[in-house]
Amino acid sequence: MNTYDAIIIGGGHNGLVAACYLARAKWKVLVLERRYIVGGACVTEETTFPGFKVSTAAYVNSLFRPEIVRDLRLSGYGFELIERDPASFSPFHDGRYLMLGGAPDRNIREISKFSAKDAQAYPRYEEMLMRVASVIEPTLTKRPPNPLKPSLTDLLQMGMLGLDMKNLGPAMGEAVEVLTGAARPILDRWFESEELKATLGTDAIIGAFAAPSMPGTAYVLFHHVMGETNGKRGVWAYVKGGMGGLTQALAKAATDLGVEIRTEAEVARILSSGGAVQGVALANGDEYRARVVASSADCNITFNKLLDGAAQAALPDGFMDAINAISYESASAKINVALERLPSFTALPGHEPGPQHRGTVHLCPDQDFIERAYDDAKYGKPSRNPVVECTMPSALDPTVAPPGKHVMSMFVQYAPYSIKDGEWNAETKNAFADRCFDIVEEYAPGFKDSVIDRQILTPQDIEATFGLTGGNIFQGAMNLDKLFLFRPVAGYAGYAMPLQGLYLCGSAAHPGGGVMGAPGWNAAREILRTR
Repeated sequence: MNTYDAIIIGGGHNGLVAACYLARAKWKVLVLERRYIVGGACVTEETTFPGFKVSTAAYVNSLFRPEIVRDLRLSGYGFELIERDPASFSPFHDGRYLMLGGAPDRNIREISKFSAKDAQAYPRYEEMLMRVASVIEPTLTKRPPNPLKPSLTDLLQMGMLGLDMKNLGPAMGEAVEVLTGAARPILDRWFESEELKATLGTDAIIGAFAAPSMPGTAYVLFHHVMGETNGKRGVWAYVKGGMGGLTQALAKAATDLGVEIRTEAEVARILSSGGAVQGVALANGDEYRARVVASSADCNITFNKLLDGAAQAALPDGFMDAINAISYESASAKINVALERLPSFTALPGHEPGPQHRGTVHLCPDQDFIERAYDDAKYGKPSRNPVVECTMPSALDPTVAPPGKHVMSMFVQYAPYSIKDGEWNAETKNAFADRCFDIVEEYAPGFKDSVIDRQILTPQDIEATFGLTGGNIFQGAMNLDKLFLFRPVAGYAGYAMPLQGLYLCGSAAHPGGGVMGAPGWNAAREILRTR
């Protein structure tokens, strides 16, 4: 009998983090990954375009906890961040452009090209977000309290959080709006330049099936100012060698700690008896035993696909109803592109790597452009004029492409999971990608002639490849009613699920999506504390 102290379902970054921390406590740990390679959606693949290293899904890093990097000594396993400066480049049809990120005085100069008033307001806007972050960020690495059956510790924690909010003074209203409100009213109140608001507004819709005018998008916007790179707050980076550089470092650290990792090992069922887990059974019939099973899969897969009827019947009344109410709506597509050369933008020409190629390229003229793109998707149609963001990591990291060649990631909104009166097939996928390429061509003539090959991932492809229900990259909606003490559902935000020995350790648990590692770290700590 193959027996372990803990079995981790899924070898994504959160699952690997959880495995490492359990193994540090001398637990015997097994990680089971369905795909041929560990990493989940944070992975580098070299088979997509021969000679290129493609970050198939996740493509930039900032949120991954520096404490984990230090604890697990990931730098010694090859993990390296390449800072992006500037962070973003937004070209416009009138020949102007906006660069943001890096030195504050440069931001002011850049924004002044569009509005002197906005240039003065921008530092105060960033200070506002930092005030909110001072309250929110400390919660990311804590077990959320149970509001239904609070312990004394839970009551103290909620009291301390309330005190932190109170200490914000008048800024408390700003914090509440950022957590619950829409991005567009906030941006409209702070700024007058549509060019600046469009650049910031695109960050409010990443991974969300929503327009900036809809509640909940302010938190997605806020998500992009948290984190750090090499000690610099709010700075985003590329991982050297692609995003898999992080998860391969985690896998090496885990192996050195004694973790057993098996790929091409699809879990078909979580074994249980008497209201407690017993282990797992694989699709090939193999069984492994453990008193602790931690799932880094989303709640739909964990509870609807991996638990049998008897196990579900042992769950508390109403639990499955709450689980099944989680929204997995998604309208995000990913297009990976192999290029002969970097694009030359009309607003800032040049094929040689320059500041316009280092960060995220936002191809979005104003907020109404985003709203119209969403209008198509809400009626079940791919956006006729999608919002396109491009990153070209090879401009800073030559290891990801052959000499002289380049790789581009295109993250696109909106491509609904299901198409009304149609379906995602080769024809519709290529038609949508062609429209995205047409938009890039408008800003960078000659781009399409530079394309060597492309990979198109709709939400259905993301679901099938990475096991993310609905193609939702956050493993479920990131609205306030599904965050902190409500994630995944109220009463069960503490990582331990009502089936004894079953834990969540992925983005379905607090603090949610993004390449953060905090769900895995927090879950491991709770497992060790309670077991």
